[in-house]
Amino acid sequence: MALPRLRTVVLVSGAALLTRRALKRRIARSPLWPLPALPEPISGHSKRRATAVRKLLITGRTEVADGVVQLRLERPGLPPWSPGAHLDLVLPSGLVRQYSLCGDPEDTGAYTVATRLVADGRGGSREVHEQLQEGLEVEVRGPRNRFPLTEAPGYVFVVGGIGITPVLPMLRALAASGAEWRLLYGGRSRASMPFLEEIEKLGADGDRVTVVAQDEAGHPDVAAALANLAPGTAVYCCGPEPLMAAATAGLPEGCTLHLERFSAATGGAAGSGEGSEAFEVELRRSGRTVPVAAGQSVLAAVRAELPHVAYSCEQGFCGTCQQRVLEGEIDHRDELLTDDERGDSMLICVSRCRGGRLVLDL
Repeated sequence: MALPRLRTVVLVSGAALLTRRALKRRIARSPLWPLPALPEPISGHSKRRATAVRKLLITGRTEVADGVVQLRLERPGLPPWSPGAHLDLVLPSGLVRQYSLCGDPEDTGAYTVATRLVADGRGGSREVHEQLQEGLEVEVRGPRNRFPLTEAPGYVFVVGGIGITPVLPMLRALAASGAEWRLLYGGRSRASMPFLEEIEKLGADGDRVTVVAQDEAGHPDVAAALANLAPGTAVYCCGPEPLMAAATAGLPEGCTLHLERFSAATGGAAGSGEGSEAFEVELRRSGRTVPVAAGQSVLAAVRAELPHVAYSCEQGFCGTCQQRVLEGEIDHRDELLTDDERGDSMLICVSRCRGGRLVLDL
């Protein structure tokens, strides 16, 4: 009697093992199983190496100015990046925040970011300052670059405070190439301005750098810095909203302006207000349809069904929540996407639908 029972146990165990293997293969083909596998998604960039989620080890933590902490994040063979790029940093709480890369693009084994503590902010910078220490691992996505250094006959940079982080690698590259450039760098005090010593050394030849500490000389004169620029000059601005507005207002004709925002523009887009009627969103890959109430963001409605969908700023300027739109007319309310991107994608934290229905690649 023992032999038949043994044979039964072996057969049942073998069948269970084969079933588990088949299930794993099926889930690998379609993470939304038991729904059918669909073509490769574009939303979330899940198959692009540069935007995959990876864990990096914090190997260095330095205070580079009053209230500003720099982190060195290491892992061999990291994706390349160019000046102006940023990372999505996934914090221990699950918050996602964007920080510009301010290290050396030639260092393929580490990324360097810096963040200022914002006491009255939304909590991300405080979490970085209080919880991210040497020896811990942190998840990142990216790098991505929406603030690239373009070719131009000359460059002028208008920067405020922590806005120096995406600009610093640009200055290093331009100084090494012998290009024409100037920098207007403002801050509350010299002690609060990160990387000030290095920047002054970069601009020592030719008085390229003007430093304006508010506690010494008030606010920087942006209009004077932009006066009489040669046509074709590229103007890069990163800092608080009043600085951005001054650079926009003072831009000479024939010059180009490149902005990098750390917060939404005053009076910027929102997911509610005029033209915020209710509509529905079909999540094509998930096989679900969700209602979006008047005044409710698409992001909030989608995350009620798909809590894993990434987001950060909720104000339409960081790009974390960008999703591909398969059908429907988009009411764009962001400050970030290019004209090409607006053709088939949207930032679901603020943008809405012109009509009754959208179909997302989710």
